[in-house]
Amino acid sequence: MKKIGSFVPAMVVALLLVFCFSTVCLSTDEKAPVPQVPVEGKVTMVDIGAKKCIPCKMMLPILKELEEEYTSTGKAAIVFIDVWENPAVGHKFGIKSIPTQIFYDAEGKEVSRHEGFLDKNSIITRLETMGVK
Repeated sequence: MKKIGSFVPAMVVALLLVFCFSTVCLSTDEKAPVPQVPVEGKVTMVDIGAKKCIPCKMMLPILKELEEEYTSTGKAAIVFIDVWENPAVGHKFGIKSIPTQIFYDAEGKEVSRHEGFLDKNSIITRLETMGVK
């Protein structure tokens, strides 16, 4: 009986997550303008998340630093898209969980993607392997 008791709360949480994900990612209503991704002629890293998601919140300061280091200097483009403000983005980019980082080469082809929190050094390493100095 004890095992069933712990199963019920876990199932409720799982159902809530499925509902929230389907509401956010499978909706086709766009609420905010979505930047053009990938940025033409530049290596681009797109982080698709939400400002209220805990791992996404942890990444926001990292993304801000990377924007200052790469976007403002023209070395690469760092783009954040809030999937809760732009519900159709989840479907458009095939997002299964947030945050998701997608890396595009300068020709606009997807090179790699990562699901979950990604630290600054890992992002920099990936950009460097794509030719960004």
